[in-house]
Amino acid sequence: MMKTLEDYMNMSYRMEIVEDKDEGGFVVSFPDLPGCITCGETIESAVVNAEDAKRSWLEAALEDGIIIQEPDSLENYSGQFKLRMPRSLHRSLAEHSRREGISMNQYCVYLLSRNDAVYSHE
Repeated sequence: MMKTLEDYMNMSYRMEIVEDKDEGGFVVSFPDLPGCITCGETIESAVVNAEDAKRSWLEAALEDGIIIQEPDSLENYSGQFKLRMPRSLHRSLAEHSRREGISMNQYCVYLLSRNDAVYSHE
């Protein structure tokens, strides 16, 4: 059964919001909808504009018969993976997390998310 515009609009597409340090304001895109991008002076206006851009993008794709990718589901990810590392790194991470007063797991998640944020803006 073919999905309608409203079916796609009701799907939870991941939205990426990046501050535009050169021009000011914020740029919003949907990674699962290639080329669907907009901006706004504030985060709030950028999000409102993003919903309009998403609707226009989906309408055009449906009219042109373009295959629309459904949003990536978090159900495909357990939130766990096994990582082997040198003992010296393990010791260093354990010491740093102890100093911060958090578990090594929380500390590693913090480090990974901080670096992921850096690389996702390049």
